[in-house]
Amino acid sequence: MTNKTLYILIALILLLAAGLFAYRFYSPAEKTEQLSQSESPSEPKEPVPTSTQPTMQPTQPQTPTSSPTAAKPCPEQKVCAEISVKNFGVMKLELDPVAAPKTVANFVKLANEGFYNGLTFHRIAKDFVIQGGDPKGDGTGGPGYTVPAEIKLLHKKGAIAMARLGDQVNPKRDSSGSQFYIALNDLPQLDGQYTVFGYVVQGMDVAEKIGQVPIDSPYGDGAPKEKVVIESIKILK
Repeated sequence: MTNKTLYILIALILLLAAGLFAYRFYSPAEKTEQLSQSESPSEPKEPVPTSTQPTMQPTQPQTPTSSPTAAKPCPEQKVCAEISVKNFGVMKLELDPVAAPKTVANFVKLANEGFYNGLTFHRIAKDFVIQGGDPKGDGTGGPGYTVPAEIKLLHKKGAIAMARLGDQVNPKRDSSGSQFYIALNDLPQLDGQYTVFGYVVQGMDVAEKIGQVPIDSPYGDGAPKEKVVIESIKILK
């Protein structure tokens, strides 16, 4: 091989090597395009649950940090009582012996003797009053005596008051010995006419449910179609 031929071969080898070296580099534009295609993020995939994934543990019951709320004590200078009505519930009362001492004393006496146990609410006047405490069950009975009028307190919703005969035969407005009623609404038209001696302070919804019992009257005031029985009246203090 002559020197000339050798030089030609060396030159060809160098040209080929230069071409291969150039293929391994990109222009800035080409490099950006290449990265944009190869490095674009893919859609995020939902994590696959595994056995090591923590699970929700059931909440352990916590020990109460305070004691249950105690029953509300009876206020000073009041007498507290409760009326239990079969299938309806309990009404709690605060009676006022300062405003109506003779009336409260008589009511307490009868309750402690069990006089009211098993009697009924014999009269329901819609949105007006429910009336009970008559041993005859028709609005004409009583223990055989009356109680002097003590007319001071107002007929607010939940007022408990004594029934009585009308003014023509009872001008002093003395109260029935045992029949009482509970006001289902504020009844200012009755103020100054009947002895209010306390108020329902809990369980007014019981009185309202009794007030919705169907009655034997088209006029909204009459005897209930089914008996509404007073199971007991208890004096709490």
